[in-house]
Amino acid sequence: MVGATALSLEGLVAVDADVVRLRRGDLNALSELITRYQNRLYRYLLRIVRQPAEAEDLFQQTWLRVVEKIRSFDASRNFDAWLFTLARNLAIDHLRRIRPQSLDEPLANSWHGETVADRIPCKDHTPLDHALAAERRTEINDAMARLPMMYREVLTLRFEDEMKIEEIAQVTAVPVSTVKSRLRRSLEQLRYALEARYPGGTWQ
Repeated sequence: MVGATALSLEGLVAVDADVVRLRRGDLNALSELITRYQNRLYRYLLRIVRQPAEAEDLFQQTWLRVVEKIRSFDASRNFDAWLFTLARNLAIDHLRRIRPQSLDEPLANSWHGETVADRIPCKDHTPLDHALAAERRTEINDAMARLPMMYREVLTLRFEDEMKIEEIAQVTAVPVSTVKSRLRRSLEQLRYALEARYPGGTWQ
């Protein structure tokens, strides 16, 4: 069963057609793409910057960047991954400008010189809810907001945007093995956080 946030096969075909039209200069195709990705892309950006106004601004900037770069888009690539990569790069640049701590500074007690940039990453009943056997979406959102950015990101891309592991690797520019490791650790941390805040709940 295809999740509510995933694009259906018919939707993927429509996206491909809209991409071709946009590359030919048809701006009506841009409107179609924005409509299809509006909820997913905005939610992803909001997970990273955590400020609605900033997420909305970055959402608009992402589509401007799409228009600028669409002619150089490799049609053999996955459009989802390309779009979310553009959004992620803009979000990281934005955080570098407004956050007092440099995103390139190694984090204290981090392994292998991990930086803040490395940690960069609403619908009812997403696959994430089922993965954690939890019905309390509000509690899950609160717990997710307290996770490091790289963990929020992989959870959002995998369970809410339903991206494949390989696509997440493209978006985040890390190996597939790293995505799998971050995903495992993010689920563990989320479960521990939920158990600590809501003892007696079932979060397995």
